[in-house]
Amino acid sequence: MGSTILVADDDRAIRMVLNQALIRLGHDVRMTGNAATLWRWVANGEGDLVITDVIMPDENGLDLLPRIKKVRPDLRIIVMSAQNTLLTAVKATERGAFEYLPKPFDLRELVNVVERALTTPQQQRPAAPDDDLEDQLPLIGRSPAMQEVYRVIARLMGTDLTVTIVGESGTGKELVARALHNYGKRRGSPFIPINMAAIPRELIESELFGHERGAFTGATQRTMGRFEQAQGGTLFLDEIGDMPLEAQTRLLRVLQEGEFTAVGGRVPIRADVRVIAATHHDLRNLIRQGLFREDLFYRLNVAPIRLPPLRERTADIPALVRHFVALAVREGLPPKRLDDEAMDRLRAHRWPGNVRELENLIRRLAALYSQEVIGVSVIEAELSEIPGSAELPHIAPGEGLAGAVEHHIRSYFAAHKGGLPAAGLYDRVLREVERPLIVLTLGATRGNQIRAAHLLGLNRNTLRKKIRELDIPVVRGLK
Repeated sequence: MGSTILVADDDRAIRMVLNQALIRLGHDVRMTGNAATLWRWVANGEGDLVITDVIMPDENGLDLLPRIKKVRPDLRIIVMSAQNTLLTAVKATERGAFEYLPKPFDLRELVNVVERALTTPQQQRPAAPDDDLEDQLPLIGRSPAMQEVYRVIARLMGTDLTVTIVGESGTGKELVARALHNYGKRRGSPFIPINMAAIPRELIESELFGHERGAFTGATQRTMGRFEQAQGGTLFLDEIGDMPLEAQTRLLRVLQEGEFTAVGGRVPIRADVRVIAATHHDLRNLIRQGLFREDLFYRLNVAPIRLPPLRERTADIPALVRHFVALAVREGLPPKRLDDEAMDRLRAHRWPGNVRELENLIRRLAALYSQEVIGVSVIEAELSEIPGSAELPHIAPGEGLAGAVEHHIRSYFAAHKGGLPAAGLYDRVLREVERPLIVLTLGATRGNQIRAAHLLGLNRNTLRKKIRELDIPVVRGLK
């Protein structure tokens, strides 16, 4: 059975995020924005735990603590405050607070404190491992950069505003989208993701909007698109920068008018869907190149969220490592621990593949090494196999590749002794250039697809698709 938790904070966004997190853990939550209501609840004997802010419009939360402890000495109180000073922490402790958390706080830490506060000494349970809250709280990090992301999520999750999440590949854009959905008012309805870069251009409109029977060759029955599948919920459009212009036009109409028609259809379908988009591209740059509609950009970019690359929040690496180790253990792999030097080496790495690259590294360590404690020599050996640390650090995306392509094309023309090749030159040259180009790049990066995609200027999913289509051998274990 869950407990009843009384939450007092004059910041509505904070109340909302605490409400959702605690309800998902099975607790009943009562919320207020003032101290008077909190005091009335406590005096009436309500609540098993109090979470209160310090600064509220009618009374200082610290001044309320002694009164609460006088009438309810066993009631535990967690104090939060943006006044992150030593004096505030000391006063909270002296006046009977069970725990003091400075704002901005790490939601995972607060939930752990709640669980400890609700556990009496006689019923003391072992501390829950970090990964117990993985499903409810998938975003990890206490760095200022991530705290800002948390604050924005808290403000947006109770709204239906269209959100654009911008961040490099591997930073966790889908996790943010899922958090907005899971903690928002649409959480009981579907969350439907679709990756624009992974779908052939000619099929994107059908995938999004569905199609009627006979709409095109092979359309033998009516098929629902992702918008219909997401009715009442959230549609996550990943890599929106790779969407073709013609599909952009139809998406703009949906956002403007709230309805769409299936491919080959005539009857409008109402769209009750929250749209969240994500991209690793600079959409403004794509607009300048004529590859992205400016009016669609403004429709999508109502509420932007920027996800920082891992190199900008290296203080979060130890927590991420513990989380990924816990996931590996859950999958049946042996537990691992990194010594201090190994952890320092991880902090010094540039992480071109971001959090996804770190996760892959931890999985390899858990699977391939027998020792429980991983030292810096192992990390050095592993990172030397990941291009971006030792080799190719000076190569920018595309640098040195254009010359090789030009040489190949000139050789192609020279082979025809000054005459023009047959029609279909573009496709023929592309076929001859594309496969060796990808093979050479994968060879230069020792099979690391993240680094290869970066060098080629391709989305990682697009590169994977081309590897399959062109039957290019890959190095096992590298992403």
